[in-house]
Amino acid sequence: MANVIKLRKGLDINLKGKAAQELKSVKEPGFYALVPEDFTGITPKVVVKEQEYVMAGGPLFIDKNHPELKFVSPVSGVVTSVERGARRKVLNIVVEAAAEQDYEEFGKKDVNALNGESVKAALLEAGMFAFIRQRPYDVIADPTMYPKAIFISAFDSNPLAPDFEFALKGEEANFQTGLDALAKMAKTYLSISVKQKATALTQAKNVTVTAFDGPNPAGNVGVQINHISPIVKGETVWTIGAEAVIFIGRLFNTGRVDMTRKVAVTGSEVLKPAYCKLKVGALLTNVFSGNVTTGRDLRYISGNVLTGKQVSPNGFLGAFDSQLTVIPEGDDVHEMAGWIMPRFDQFSVNHSYFSWLMGKNKEYVLDARVKGGERHMIMSNEYDKVFPMDIFPEYLVKAIIAGDIDRMEALGIYEVAPEDFALCEFVCSSKVEVQRIVRAGLDMLRAEMA
Repeated sequence: MANVIKLRKGLDINLKGKAAQELKSVKEPGFYALVPEDFTGITPKVVVKEQEYVMAGGPLFIDKNHPELKFVSPVSGVVTSVERGARRKVLNIVVEAAAEQDYEEFGKKDVNALNGESVKAALLEAGMFAFIRQRPYDVIADPTMYPKAIFISAFDSNPLAPDFEFALKGEEANFQTGLDALAKMAKTYLSISVKQKATALTQAKNVTVTAFDGPNPAGNVGVQINHISPIVKGETVWTIGAEAVIFIGRLFNTGRVDMTRKVAVTGSEVLKPAYCKLKVGALLTNVFSGNVTTGRDLRYISGNVLTGKQVSPNGFLGAFDSQLTVIPEGDDVHEMAGWIMPRFDQFSVNHSYFSWLMGKNKEYVLDARVKGGERHMIMSNEYDKVFPMDIFPEYLVKAIIAGDIDRMEALGIYEVAPEDFALCEFVCSSKVEVQRIVRAGLDMLRAEMA
């Protein structure tokens, strides 16, 4: 049995619309887009032109600071547009998929016969290194660095999160190959939930397996790092999503780039919540068409309700997302007396409503309203109740707002990412955009250190 770490702080938000463990077929999207903004911390340089034909696995853009870091097309086809915004910022690169797919051939490789440098070179060449992030700063990993460890979280504890055990079915060999490859570069830790029983997880080879028991955010890799091997100044660790480990395994086992993942389509406004197979960057029109509530404004999210990114119903799947969520916008709701009305159907953290009497299994329908304006005061101990890390979250946020870098370092900013503060933002009675503040603090620190 893996070492078990029990977490007590946190909060599970039980929403309506969890995906059933069944695969639903979706018509081929036809168009795919890579969004440079998904890959935090890079400066994109586009290496294709409009109307140019690219192969699946061929580069669309690179990082100006590290030209060896490639970001590749999930499909073969014609580049239909390179959309730019203000100051020529690259917003996305759209590829229209060809009827017959052509692949860049990288060659099958036996991971056991490779060393760490060879593995890294193969990942860089095929664009798979783009899915590795680093702490500190929570940015795409610097390929010139040598991390002290690599961390993988094999479960997601966010609301309506996809079940990785379901996604893993049929991909066990590729997952183990991916783990073997990562273990060549640094000591690798795999974190699982105590509820997960799949042999490919509990008996994974060449990695240190740790089981976590507790509420959200137990599945956050930052929380796991904090409890297994905390980061101090001068150290670097890499993190990678469990789905991306499968991508790496496919690369070594087949010699081709295949960024297909099982995506959970969730939320109270989805008529039949289930899973579907999509490639990174897929157009979402066919996923939502005929499968969501009509007659009201909806909020479409690539990701989960706490950390996901708002997209249009004709938007694209985020590069790191294995979940899509649809909830009510809430702009058609007008409540007399507002929060003061007694009710049983709305979620409350602090027992303001009588819904807490309904038990933990009650499912709630939450909309996208903030329900109040920002107050410039952070309440004491409010964040601490849902933040299971050995860090004082309120003081760290205040240090970031003040721009006090020495204080930020002392309070543990090297260990955190914005997603670790998602629940703090949810429970914040002052309506402070905590994740945005933390991202700004990490960017400030990175600029200062550079």
